[in-house]
Amino acid sequence: MILTVDVGNTQITGGLFDDNKLVLQFRRTTSVGNSSDELGVFFRSVLRENGFHWQKIERIGVCSVVPSINYSLSSAFTKYFNKSSLFIQAGIKTGLKLKYANPKEIGADRIAGAIGAAALHPEKNLIIIDMGTATTIDVVTDQKEYLGGAILPGLRISVDALANGTAKLPIVEIIKPEHSCGTNTIEAIQSGLYYGNLGGIKELKSQFEKTVLAGKKPYVLGTGGFSRIFEETKIFDELCPELVLLGIKKALELNQ
Repeated sequence: MILTVDVGNTQITGGLFDDNKLVLQFRRTTSVGNSSDELGVFFRSVLRENGFHWQKIERIGVCSVVPSINYSLSSAFTKYFNKSSLFIQAGIKTGLKLKYANPKEIGADRIAGAIGAAALHPEKNLIIIDMGTATTIDVVTDQKEYLGGAILPGLRISVDALANGTAKLPIVEIIKPEHSCGTNTIEAIQSGLYYGNLGGIKELKSQFEKTVLAGKKPYVLGTGGFSRIFEETKIFDELCPELVLLGIKKALELNQ
């Protein structure tokens, strides 16, 4: 079995693959203060409580955008699983041509998402929209060229910025508002968040299609915790919550 771990700024998401089937997903809050022992015990425990044994793990892959936790994670897998772990980063085999000024600047989550998308749809021009703590929008061509993309503040960051940067605006629930024209402050914030992000994504998608894909219509994949809020808008051709985990698994296969 293969253990894949996606470390985001807010949450750690784990995925367990048996052959090509994702048989378990789990989450925990990201905490940079966790020791290798705390992390090792957690991963062993969550596998055990779901009926799996840590000794069945053959390979471990990690995608992390929180560098300060990487040493503890690596040590946890060495100590508690007797396995070294592959960290997604520029320099490993990705199956992609990274057309970025400095590939080392590309976030591991963006690389993993692009690897997963290209593995799912190898002959398509792709736009990958990952809506997590940040919203990233990336382009991969049908020639497996990663062209880069755009980064926007995520929905949660935007809510916190409004609440913390103003005297009177509250923290609101992140949902699709009932009305686009809010009739109270909470609705107005929710409308701005929802339709502002939707409009920004649509415009960036249009710009990428015109400027880097020569007018060719891309296949759009959505992933990340907030992507489901936008599912009914049809901005995605496919919603794939496990895209980054699939990308980590593919990277492990490429780097055997």
